[in-house]
Amino acid sequence: MTFLTWTRRGLMAAAAGATLALGSAPLTATAQTPADVLIVGQIAEPKSLDPAAVTAVNDFRILVNLYEGLTRYKDGTLQPEPALATDWEISEDGTVYTFTLREGVTFHDGTPFNAEAVKFNFDRMLDENHPYHDTGPFPLAFFFSAVETTEVVDDMTVRFTLNAPYAPFLSNLAYPTGLIVSPEAVKADGADFGRNPVGTGPFKFVEWNSNERVVVDRFEDYWGDTAGLQAVVFRPITDANTRVAEMLAGGIDMMVEVPPTSMGQFEGEDYTVHEQAGPHVWFLILNAKEGPFADKKVRQAANYAINKEAIVNDVLEGTATVAAGPTPPAFAWAYNDELDPYPYDPETAKALIAEAGAEGAELTFYVTEGGSGMLDPVPMGTAIQADLEAVGFDVTIETYEWNTFLGEVNPGLEGKADMAEMAWMTNDPDTLPYLALRSEAWPDQGGFNSGYYANEKVDELLENARTATDQDERAKLYREMQSIVQDEAPWVFIANWKQNAVTSDRVADFQLQPSFLLHLQSVTKE
Repeated sequence: MTFLTWTRRGLMAAAAGATLALGSAPLTATAQTPADVLIVGQIAEPKSLDPAAVTAVNDFRILVNLYEGLTRYKDGTLQPEPALATDWEISEDGTVYTFTLREGVTFHDGTPFNAEAVKFNFDRMLDENHPYHDTGPFPLAFFFSAVETTEVVDDMTVRFTLNAPYAPFLSNLAYPTGLIVSPEAVKADGADFGRNPVGTGPFKFVEWNSNERVVVDRFEDYWGDTAGLQAVVFRPITDANTRVAEMLAGGIDMMVEVPPTSMGQFEGEDYTVHEQAGPHVWFLILNAKEGPFADKKVRQAANYAINKEAIVNDVLEGTATVAAGPTPPAFAWAYNDELDPYPYDPETAKALIAEAGAEGAELTFYVTEGGSGMLDPVPMGTAIQADLEAVGFDVTIETYEWNTFLGEVNPGLEGKADMAEMAWMTNDPDTLPYLALRSEAWPDQGGFNSGYYANEKVDELLENARTATDQDERAKLYREMQSIVQDEAPWVFIANWKQNAVTSDRVADFQLQPSFLLHLQSVTKE
């Protein structure tokens, strides 16, 4: 039986087995996935398989197996190391990066990887006049906004000239937005490239059946060690309970983002539970432009009103810690450990609401059914709704599927909602505040500041921090930024989560990464 034949028949059988198992107690494995093929239960359908076009870790987990960047994160860290570039030189003023590229690398379509390919990728993203810029959008182009020019020095040497020193540059090249795609594939498929991805990674694309599966196969001509699996099937299973049932029934071999209340079901020798702390923050975006949260006192009241300890302990079952501000403590060198989280203090919340004249204010609250980095978002949203109503707000929840939710929130909350759930996993302390707290990152300017927060001092601190070449100076600037943002409360700071996954006993050599990405090259399966 060919692999594709198995995917069409076997997945249906595996899903049927999982469905039958739902009626049995206890659940037992009733489906058998084939050796050498890993079936991964994802939290949602991908939006695109073009790394320049997406923002969600759910999509990135697929992409990092199809593509590579000039740099990558060293195993178990967020430190960049060589990948498609073997080494680089940085000018004394920190504005010119010259990369030597890896020889003998080809894209999955057989075309060569070289300096022209690198230039094509960054010009496509950053140059509005590029002939293939219309294959976008490029929502995270901010990562490379410092790039002034990309120059081909020779076939295997490329040079980036920046408009100022930019400390996160090497790290951002390792982030999925910096993954390198085949220029010839983009030329062939245009705006449809995201449905027909071509990279240089250890796996190559086979098929994408919407709302069913994305299938990738081992790339036999990979320049490095070939993948340990013949293929990987990524299945979108939005409902967390259904993912759990599929895992218990044997219909999938791995699931990510296990609901905390389900962790106990995977104890024993049949499964391995994986946990990894990382740079994650779960928060509520508050509409600071219009409505009740345009008043700082009301934003602070929301932070006091929500019992974050109860959410962490009762909803998340202790798999997270309460967040104190916009920067995760995983960035120890830049984290402001002098800040304490807002305490649960409903009386202070009521007093602030009264001072602002916001008693009985009606709030629209956007919640996602399931999303990247947000465990049990509906129960969390319900708990938050109850806490806010207890201090006098009238809260209406609107629930959306993940990609629909992003489509509502990312363009901005103005005229639509007062607050929305959100979670970010980031690679550098610059990333989240620069993309989501600067006044120049409002949605109409291409950023993700969906609550329209604006503070000139925060803008200044963030601009100075990203151009500082001394890490101690960067840390000082970030800590001051955190202090201001915590006080002004453009968000409700909820939790810093430890990511998790579970694998069956047939899966070996898998480990989670602090980047929250899902690297499967070394994984094997009986």
